[in-house]
Amino acid sequence: MACLLKLACISRSNFYYHLTKLKNPDKYADIKEEIKSIYHENKGRYGYRRITVELHNRGFIINHKTVRKLMKALGIQCFVRAKKYRSYKGTIGRICDNLLNRDFKATSPNQKWVTDVTEFKVNGMKLYLSPIIDLFNGEIISYDLSRHPVFKQVTNMLSKAFDKIPDNTNLILHSDQGWQYQMKQYQYLLEQKGIRQSMSRKGNCLDNACAENFFGILKSELYYIKEKEYKNIEELENDIIEYIEYYNNRRIKSKLKGMSPVQYRKHSMLVA
Repeated sequence: MACLLKLACISRSNFYYHLTKLKNPDKYADIKEEIKSIYHENKGRYGYRRITVELHNRGFIINHKTVRKLMKALGIQCFVRAKKYRSYKGTIGRICDNLLNRDFKATSPNQKWVTDVTEFKVNGMKLYLSPIIDLFNGEIISYDLSRHPVFKQVTNMLSKAFDKIPDNTNLILHSDQGWQYQMKQYQYLLEQKGIRQSMSRKGNCLDNACAENFFGILKSELYYIKEKEYKNIEELENDIIEYIEYYNNRRIKSKLKGMSPVQYRKHSMLVA
């Protein structure tokens, strides 16, 4: 044995160290498999922090530093990178007061909603997304996709949202100063439903930061990754529909105690 070690230029201690490692099974083997499972289930959108939260949800006790090391050893990493985007802006005109005033916290569902419109491009064609987001849990209450920035897109979105709440809730619906939200018909629809309209100050995107943030997540986790792969608008449209279902029901958030928006809403109703 000594001769063989000498020929291989390996010390006795080093030999026995590696021999012991070979005999002992990898104590992180199960967690590594779970990490890979979580990573692929979420199409590479989860980094080590969100994977750590999901591991905790699944009963594993492990800290984020270890998860980061294991992900590095597995050769996987979150490929989402934030990119600046520009949401669609209409002509500035008559506006309403900024009732929200950057108070983005809500203590229960359907107290404060925000909305906006964003634009996508595929091979010279455009697609517009108009969602309503509940500030209580970040859930997409309703949305509409359109090939053109038309007012009917907004009324379709409102109709879907109004079906989910009773009249006269007195909730706030906040938007920027886009042309859609300045129309008398839009303001009339809100008034009839008992909803208070709120608008951002001119040219101040931070007043509607939660809507901007959702668009940033959607585009960085979906659109920018596959932008060059799309052959037509229909493919993108189907992916957005699928992503919003995923975002509402399966994409966990640390600020929601490791739950998805829908899970958090249901949980809040149980403990109320």
